[in-house]
Amino acid sequence: MYGEDVLAGNWRRRKVVPEVDAEIDLVVEDADSGFCGAVVGFEYGAVVLEDRHGKRRNFPLAPAAFLLDGRPVTLRKPAPAAKSAGLRRTASGSIAVDGVRARVAKASRIWVEGVHDAAMVERIWGDDLRIEGVVVEPLSGIDELAPAVCDFGPSERRRLGVLVDHLVPGSKESRIVAAVTSPYVLVTGHPYVDVWQAVKPQRLGIRAWPVVPPGRPWKEGVCAALGVADPADMWRLILSKVDSFHDVETPLINAMERLIDFVTVESA
Repeated sequence: MYGEDVLAGNWRRRKVVPEVDAEIDLVVEDADSGFCGAVVGFEYGAVVLEDRHGKRRNFPLAPAAFLLDGRPVTLRKPAPAAKSAGLRRTASGSIAVDGVRARVAKASRIWVEGVHDAAMVERIWGDDLRIEGVVVEPLSGIDELAPAVCDFGPSERRRLGVLVDHLVPGSKESRIVAAVTSPYVLVTGHPYVDVWQAVKPQRLGIRAWPVVPPGRPWKEGVCAALGVADPADMWRLILSKVDSFHDVETPLINAMERLIDFVTVESA
């Protein structure tokens, strides 16, 4: 006498719900598990969500399987966009400029501590720096930073940016940097022991970077903890996991963006 049992069957999927393109960075919640994250891609026909802690999970594109702003939706994989449509972005997140040749190198420079740092900067900011005409040069550490800056001869039209690893209060690096006082030099840095550590550990399938006891070389300790014999192999693995700024920690991003802004200031 009461008609159909509204609780029988899969009631959620019997409702008419809107279909939404699963665009990259769209934040949704899996209705069954409560897992909430941003769309980062697709694998084997499933959408990949990443939560705010960097954890990733795959979910089938089932009808009414997700919540968007609290409302049920059916996610669908977006149709491939025409190459000429929309804006293309570089690995750093900047709007890509097509058909523009790299500028002749400016007198200004950005220095980084080593070849690994230079490779990481190239991977993420290379397109931007070529358009700006800024060259990145690796150093062999920063122990002789002050004399090197003096030899460089910074000026209003010849600015220098320096990216320093492990730039934290009280460190050896912070004392070295304090000796550089030119207004045409900007030194920024990140808190990580090495640029390896600036890569999000989840990209390597680990929860966190290994803790290396004091007195042991950091890279050596990391390789031992992760079962990799050769640091060169470890570095190749790390770099292969970096495709854009999404793959590295915010302090490195902020430090590099400040340096680029500083060395590309137009002289009055």
